[in-house]
Amino acid sequence: MSRIGIAGAGAFGTALAIAFAQAGRQVTLWARDPGRAAEIRKTRETPYLDDIILPDTITVSGELADLGACDPVLLAVPMQTLSDVLTAHRERLNRGTLVACCKGVDLTTGRGPTAIIAETCPAAVPAVLTGPSFAADIARGLPTALTLACADPDTGARLQDGLSTPTLRLYRTTDTAGAELGGALKNVMAIASGIVIGTGLGESARAALITRGFTEMQRFARAYGAEAETLSGLSGFGDLVLTCTSAQSRNFRYGMALGQNAYFDPHITVEGAATARAVAAIATARGIDMPVTQSVAHVIDGRRSIEEAVRILLSRPLKEE
Repeated sequence: MSRIGIAGAGAFGTALAIAFAQAGRQVTLWARDPGRAAEIRKTRETPYLDDIILPDTITVSGELADLGACDPVLLAVPMQTLSDVLTAHRERLNRGTLVACCKGVDLTTGRGPTAIIAETCPAAVPAVLTGPSFAADIARGLPTALTLACADPDTGARLQDGLSTPTLRLYRTTDTAGAELGGALKNVMAIASGIVIGTGLGESARAALITRGFTEMQRFARAYGAEAETLSGLSGFGDLVLTCTSAQSRNFRYGMALGQNAYFDPHITVEGAATARAVAAIATARGIDMPVTQSVAHVIDGRRSIEEAVRILLSRPLKEE
């Protein structure tokens, strides 16, 4: 594998760059803001990861052209900006292998990352890297396991071998739909779990929410042809458990703030909010029963109070599990 390129110098992209560099890989990290790129080059630090120093083997650039010699290129940009980044830099990125590291569904088109890559950069092979992980853990070399999804098995095997490190273990699948949807939908459930805890409904309620939320995730994914085994793996159930139970999760913290009627920094990316809106609209159009997702979307948009959402969920008809 040649030099690894990473588009996006946020917490996750930078953490991956550090993990690869520490494993002896050559890495180029691109920051959209040239000023930020210059600052990182100078200090070898990032505001997103406290007390972490970037290895000297990471080349930090503010020019996307510097990713030209890289393959694969990992796209560590927010889901809602992925299409814009690919469109703006199509000439540079329409080749090789593009690995999406974002989780969610595009609010405008309702598409996942591999569909956006395929449409915008048809000459590139799309893949997805997803699963239960926090950037700080990856950057500090703590053991982490992720799912690498690629429809082409040979490319997937090459990526698995080239991107795995002694502390970053990748499991391979060809089910890109399942991996994408697991990573996207768990963020919605994390917001709901945060609301449960923030409102003071208790741990038992959170356990019930996670369980019923997982069923909801499987229901939606099956409607898109995803494999049940994928949702039961790292990119689905594993990621769901992590983000629904840890305050390191931005989506969980956002839900807690909603439940406590507290301030939440609007500059923090919360992928689950846009995903809830997009998936709720799709579910309504396709007749897929998604009560938790619908409730989260209604609460976020101010169309329903948290108290009303809880009352509606608890008054649903009893049925077999």
